[in-house]
Amino acid sequence: MRAEHRSPAEGPGQGAGAAFPLVRIYRTSPSPYQLPMAGVASRSGLPPELVSRFVALGLVDAERDARGRLWFRPNAPSAIARAQRLRAGLCLNYAAVGVVMDLLDRIDRLETALRRSERAAKEPTTWT
Repeated sequence: MRAEHRSPAEGPGQGAGAAFPLVRIYRTSPSPYQLPMAGVASRSGLPPELVSRFVALGLVDAERDARGRLWFRPNAPSAIARAQRLRAGLCLNYAAVGVVMDLLDRIDRLETALRRSERAAKEPTTWT
């Protein structure tokens, strides 16, 4: 592979050359972002442009690699389906869908913590 050089006048993203990261990143654990854009788009039945818009709105988490490609977690198609159900079922715009999804996630975390604390309260304590 041949590296193409850009002049300082050309900004990042201008010119036909490849983009190189400033710092090499070494991962010690495998990345949870494993699905490419094409896989998420085909599994969710949406065009890639709409999936990109969901990422820009913060409805779906994604990570960009050094080449600028988006990678998604395995649960991304279900998160996209959830956002679409909320939008269609409650007639919300995408900003409101994001707020509702955040609130539902918070409720889920609070209910899990409550169940955990109730379970811990029922366990007998030993004083030995």
